[in-house]
Amino acid sequence: MNKYIIHGGRPLMGEVTISGAKNAAVAIIPAALLVDGVCRIENIPQISDVTLLFSILEELGARVRVLNRHTVEIDSRHVHSTQPSFELVRRIRASYYLLGALLGRFGKATVAMPGGCNFGVRPIDQHVKGFRAMGAGVTEGNLVQAVAKGGRLTGAAVYLDMVSVGATMNIMMAAALAEGTTTIENAAKEPHIVDLANFLNSMGADIKGAGTDSIRIRGVEKLNGGTYCIIPDQIEAGTYMAAVAAAGGRLLIRNVIPKHMDCISAKLTEMGVTVEEEDDTLLVSRSGPLQRTNVKTQPYPGFPTDMQPQIAVVLSLAQGTSLVTEGVYGANRFKYMDELRRMGGQVQVDGRVAVIEGVEYLTGAPVQACDLRAGAALVIAGLAARGVTELTQVQFIERGYEDLVGKLRSVGADIRVEEIPEAQEAEAHIG
Repeated sequence: MNKYIIHGGRPLMGEVTISGAKNAAVAIIPAALLVDGVCRIENIPQISDVTLLFSILEELGARVRVLNRHTVEIDSRHVHSTQPSFELVRRIRASYYLLGALLGRFGKATVAMPGGCNFGVRPIDQHVKGFRAMGAGVTEGNLVQAVAKGGRLTGAAVYLDMVSVGATMNIMMAAALAEGTTTIENAAKEPHIVDLANFLNSMGADIKGAGTDSIRIRGVEKLNGGTYCIIPDQIEAGTYMAAVAAAGGRLLIRNVIPKHMDCISAKLTEMGVTVEEEDDTLLVSRSGPLQRTNVKTQPYPGFPTDMQPQIAVVLSLAQGTSLVTEGVYGANRFKYMDELRRMGGQVQVDGRVAVIEGVEYLTGAPVQACDLRAGAALVIAGLAARGVTELTQVQFIERGYEDLVGKLRSVGADIRVEEIPEAQEAEAHIG
């Protein structure tokens, strides 16, 4: 197992290129199971969640051919199983997309309850509600088993009780090959939902309205294959923007869709960060003091919950008192605040609200990542801090960021990967 050693206090200067969107890739790769042909998918991020999904698909009988670092071909014509490995599925949150894809294509699926980052209860009741509305019998336990009556789902009207990205995408996948038309009301609008719809449409699906709160899916008999390029990662780009805000410097961020970044750019601008847009780049710089502001996470186009820890670290260095309200997940999303306190952050959590009193500087300390985005936030804290930060449990970060250390080093950060000796690793597990 590895850890990151970060010597803070160096501004970030230069340019960085954003990889394909993790949140789109982890849905589009399972969606390839719906395709009775060969998909060529481009701009795939090299992250551990993607590698794990490829392993799951291959075990089910799909053929995954890597063409280069960011391009693969997936051939799902020879899939022979609708029950992916319990052990593999438990290691990734996005494994629930296998339910919608397998149920839609084969009329049945048996998938273990998903794993991934643990920051509170994230039930799949809205997913199940959609599957049942389309005529599937669903039983839940350690395994979720879904079987379509008559072997094929039937189009239905589904009203989500809450805006859910996962449920919107899963129901969309299941409905792509259903008989008749499915409508999803109160649908989520995130960019990766639009990307999934565009992927399925490029393979022959008939989906309209993605990106609005009402999506209509007219089921087709078959998806035939094709080529698709995944959008850039909004959260990766936002993480580098937050890193510049915290550590200072001037960074050109390439391969972004600026419109997707508006909710993040607006908050950073309020705080005194300069953000200049071009066609597919953002130039982000900060030299003066950071100003306080309040942030509430909300479904898109609101401020993303996946950027909450990163913006909280930036606010811990701002002048004055800021409030961060978690409007998507519960208070468990603030677990990383204990680690930020170790570095000198003045933060208090009351339910879904974190009260952050800005400090002049953070101080390097031994800390550990408790989930993907919290881990990225602690990297940012280390970059801005005085002294040395040792960050462990970095496998969480590698689930969703391609070559984070390499990209940061290329823009002047003093960060390196170091292997944890086995004795220390065992001691950490006992503790």
